[in-house]
Amino acid sequence: QVQLVESGGGLVQAGGSLRLSCVASGSGLDINTMGWYRQAPGNQRALVAAFTVGGRAIYADSVKGRFTISRDNAKNTVYLQMNSLKPEDTAVYYCYADRVINKVLNGYWGQGTQVTVSS
Repeated sequence: QVQLVESGGGLVQAGGSLRLSCVASGSGLDINTMGWYRQAPGNQRALVAAFTVGGRAIYADSVKGRFTISRDNAKNTVYLQMNSLKPEDTAVYYCYADRVINKVLNGYWGQGTQVTVSS
């Protein structure tokens, strides 16, 4: 099993910054991909940023140029630096990770962290 614990959410004014962290723990992690999703009230959960299997960072168009995903493999941690925040960035942000076990892709979610951007 993989446990994901997010931190770093909060309330910030428009134009401000926040940094989210997600620590993965568990036996034999062997993470395949890892990234961030968000879900605003009334909306579906959507990709914000993630690392592909090949290690390339991908971003939703709405956050390109403002958000940066990074990781520390030694700490099994992925970060999301969010700059120039807008009210429409308000959502619960979820960390996601997956790994392949016996040729089956297993996905895991964190509990989510609230990000609120005031205008």
